[in-house]
Amino acid sequence: MMRALIVPCLSLFLMAQTAVPDPLTEARDLYNSGAYDQAIRAAQAARTVPELESAAEVVLARAYLERYRQLSQADDLEAAREVMHGIDVAAFEPRERVELFIALGTSIYIDETSGFDHRFAAAAEQFDLAFAGADLLDPSDRDQLFDWWAGSLDRQAQQGVTTERARIYERILDRAEQELREVPSSRAAAYWLAAGARGRGDLTRAIGAAVAGWVRAGALGPDGDVLRIDLDRLLRQVILPERARELVPDGDPHPTLDMLEDQWERFKAAWEGAPDDASSDADGELPIVIDPPIVIPD
Repeated sequence: MMRALIVPCLSLFLMAQTAVPDPLTEARDLYNSGAYDQAIRAAQAARTVPELESAAEVVLARAYLERYRQLSQADDLEAAREVMHGIDVAAFEPRERVELFIALGTSIYIDETSGFDHRFAAAAEQFDLAFAGADLLDPSDRDQLFDWWAGSLDRQAQQGVTTERARIYERILDRAEQELREVPSSRAAAYWLAAGARGRGDLTRAIGAAVAGWVRAGALGPDGDVLRIDLDRLLRQVILPERARELVPDGDPHPTLDMLEDQWERFKAAWEGAPDDASSDADGELPIVIDPPIVIPD
């Protein structure tokens, strides 16, 4: 259940600005602007300053990782690993630990060379540790971190054994519920609440969560438009077809699927203000009524 957009890189924390930026601040600025070649050079300069060394190495590792994501040059992935091997976290501040855990998780997630079956589960554990410092992130980066974490577990569930999938999606579902209680505007949590419920086998909850998230997305601006695309795709391509098969286990599910899709399109049209030629309110019922269904902060 992949999102419509590839998750962008999480940005680095910005330190308090000084009149003359130090090399670490410069490296962070370059990283956040996507200038990874220059960020690498600036971070290499910053690590020669003893009091900046460990923090600069985190920036350096993450810049190597993002360049690897862009160019797929194995030397960059190896360089990132080598840098992270020697990092001393003893004097790290909480925000720097978050950056390191993100770097560790990213390095595991994007490594397609090892052939290790459980790398996505391992990446999720690193992102989980980073999420302990989620309050240090701005809303956009917090959302991206949630996407990385949930996406890692989703990938693990898809390639793992069937008997383990329900437990994995239960984990996604639980955190999505918690995140939405704390941050009701979370786009990632809205998506993964629906996807997690579907993975858990609760299609009624999945439809309800997807529809509710789609409605809320209308108040989230351009980012909400992306969420609506994601949830609409999840409904049409995954949840509604499975719901139709659930409702008609021994027959042809296609007529039922056509009905569910028509109901969904009518519902969307009503909320989008489009004209609806429905002849009765009953024709427009939602599927859910059918029973049984990271810029680094300052």
